[in-house]
Amino acid sequence: MAEKKFDAIAAGHVCLDLTPKLDIHGKTVQEVLQPGKLVQTGTCCISLGGPVSNTGIAMSILGQKMALMCKVGRDMFGRIISEKITEYGTDKIIAVDDEVESSYTVAVVVPGNDRIFLHDPGANGSFGADDVDYAQVENCRLFHFGYPPQMRKIYMNGGKELTEIFKRAKAAGATTSLDMAQPDPNSEGGKQDWDAILKNTLPYVDIFIPSVEETMFMFYPEKFDEFRRIHADDNDPLETMDESILPLLGEKALSYGAKIVVIKCGVRGYYIRTAQDLSGFGAAAPADVEEWSGREIICESFHVDNIQSATGSGDSSIAGFLSCFLNGDGIYDCIETACAVGAENLTALDALSGIKTMAETRAMMPGMRRNVYQYDPAYWTRDEATGLVFGKADKTRR
Repeated sequence: MAEKKFDAIAAGHVCLDLTPKLDIHGKTVQEVLQPGKLVQTGTCCISLGGPVSNTGIAMSILGQKMALMCKVGRDMFGRIISEKITEYGTDKIIAVDDEVESSYTVAVVVPGNDRIFLHDPGANGSFGADDVDYAQVENCRLFHFGYPPQMRKIYMNGGKELTEIFKRAKAAGATTSLDMAQPDPNSEGGKQDWDAILKNTLPYVDIFIPSVEETMFMFYPEKFDEFRRIHADDNDPLETMDESILPLLGEKALSYGAKIVVIKCGVRGYYIRTAQDLSGFGAAAPADVEEWSGREIICESFHVDNIQSATGSGDSSIAGFLSCFLNGDGIYDCIETACAVGAENLTALDALSGIKTMAETRAMMPGMRRNVYQYDPAYWTRDEATGLVFGKADKTRR
């Protein structure tokens, strides 16, 4: 196979993130953010946000030859987005739309509380299948797309544009990867029939890599509603998540056509479920197909003592997973590195400052301590040698 110009293209949602530093001295969010009150902040971190940057640039830091594909307006925020992409040494394939403004987010990061985002989707809302440069997709091994629930044109009309993008990316010969986002259930994006959209799209997706909450919301909305009700008062509902939902989510995604299903579980780590048949995988097929087929594994996250922010941690972990995958690494290395890069993200206020090179990450991993949880022994078995947890569907348990 001829050598490709890019290891991967990261496409989809991009925005400019404005993150003021807040120190609320033990007060609650409600006590600080009150109408008519002047809240003094520290330095504002100006960075890129969304999977195009959070995943794409992190992959570049980890050693991949990347191109970033997105859409901006012809305005100051658009120019800053373009300049910041250039700063990281990645190629850029940017569509500029005179009719829209560039996307931005004000991220309110309050220590000890979940993040609050004030977001304008801007140009992301008009991004469609025709904004993808498929000639460039032919020049990459892997095409990664992120956050369709926050991109209006992508999800309208039954997700026709999303399905078209992945159909054409597969036709171009690329291995394909899809990341989701959690929409507000009451928003336009949240009211779409995501189960139907994914049923139409996943036949063209090789690696499906959403979060557990996103997947639950899209496949089993009634279970998502129950999950939110049960954990309404929990600071982090994933801490006490019932892991029995994971095989249901993995099995359904495989039944819709995805070949490798990787579900981000926040503080709980990563869950991976793979198909028996991994043929037709595209330009970035697994180096050892036999090792990757028929697997079901949980890799628990690594502990971080002083978390600065979780902004983009899921995107960063995807960068770790995909970078290892492109390097031809085994399934264990890929999921463990995903958790390690996700942990690196937590050490900085923005999404990228904490990310290290692949060599630095690998050197750090042996000294990292896992967050260990209990699992139902009727279904899950912990391997003491690797520290990984294997489900009943894993071929090593048959």
